[in-house]
Amino acid sequence: MSASDLSTVRPSSGGATDVLRRSNLATVLGLVHRDGALSRSDLTRLTGLNRSTVGDLVAELAALDLVEVDETPGGGRAGRPSPVVRVSGSVAAVAVNPEVDAVIVGLVGLGGRVLKRIRIETPSVRSAAETVTLASAGIAGMLAGESRVRVAGIGVAVPGQVRLSDGMVREATHFGWVDEPLAEMLAAATGYRVWAANAAVLGLRAESAFGAGRGVDDLVYMIGGASGIGGGAVGGGRLLTGSAGYAGEFGHTFVQSHGRDCSCGSRGCLEAEVTQAELLASVGLASADAAFLADRLVETDDPAALAVIERDYGLLSIAARNAVNVFNPSVLVLGGFLAALYRGGRAHGAPDLLGDVVHSAREGVTVVEAQLGADQLLIGAAELVLADLIADPARALAAA
Repeated sequence: MSASDLSTVRPSSGGATDVLRRSNLATVLGLVHRDGALSRSDLTRLTGLNRSTVGDLVAELAALDLVEVDETPGGGRAGRPSPVVRVSGSVAAVAVNPEVDAVIVGLVGLGGRVLKRIRIETPSVRSAAETVTLASAGIAGMLAGESRVRVAGIGVAVPGQVRLSDGMVREATHFGWVDEPLAEMLAAATGYRVWAANAAVLGLRAESAFGAGRGVDDLVYMIGGASGIGGGAVGGGRLLTGSAGYAGEFGHTFVQSHGRDCSCGSRGCLEAEVTQAELLASVGLASADAAFLADRLVETDDPAALAVIERDYGLLSIAARNAVNVFNPSVLVLGGFLAALYRGGRAHGAPDLLGDVVHSAREGVTVVEAQLGADQLLIGAAELVLADLIADPARALAAA
């Protein structure tokens, strides 16, 4: 369906009735996006709307080709006489994650499904303009011949501080970027609408919607990658972004007196002391093989590697203690190489990661590994685009 075709199913603008209908469309699409296939009776129960209203909303979303309705008895699911509604595969978001050693590009559909994923290796740190050139080429190659999917926009997960209002990268110290209008540059290069945000916060968003943080109202998330360490927190079911979107910089938690110089200008920060590169080198892996790091750390019996694991685990424990003492979560989610370090440390007899947390705050806290693996940042970046789509489906598709 082309943008011009949307006029036949797009609600008229203005008026309280139209505003309510758009809100209800967003609610229904959001439920199917996050929860998977739901029967129309499920949607009626979950929304509190009447059956005919839900039927009309589902029909409108189907006309926009955003959902598919299985009208067979039970929709193929035993004991469910109501037709089943699923997200369609016709709309997706492009996701981009620039790291210091690669630019990763993916295509992510509704429901958090990663449809395609490519990794463009780069030999060194790049300028923002060079990153845009690489990402644009990767996007063009990935979408070549892709006629089945409409692209709703591009989301970018940046390992740095990003202003949420306009996608301006205020600082990405590992790249040497300061005040780079990355979203604007990528939009000009590709012709798509572009959103950008901090990579770690987007990983948290993905894990909260589809992974280890699903249904958890109070959690802390910490992730480590080639470009450093970041994270975020959810309190009372709300993402804690800070006033401009810069919250969650756990990589700059102070963990070592007289420690190494950090790219932020300070010393002894977690991400200066604990790095993916050193952990990979300790077990003889290259950066492209980071997916195998956890297994290698568990299996190693090399004394030098074990010493690195012990040291880094102890420093991670300091940062985790600070985070849990400050935010009082029920779950601490570890992603990227921090999850690998946690698994390796525990396999070799390391103590409880939260053993030094204030006792009352420690009670009931579970430490878990992120569930979405290498896809979490792509899924999170796509959520920037898909959230806009879900908020007002017809308008977003018309603007795409």
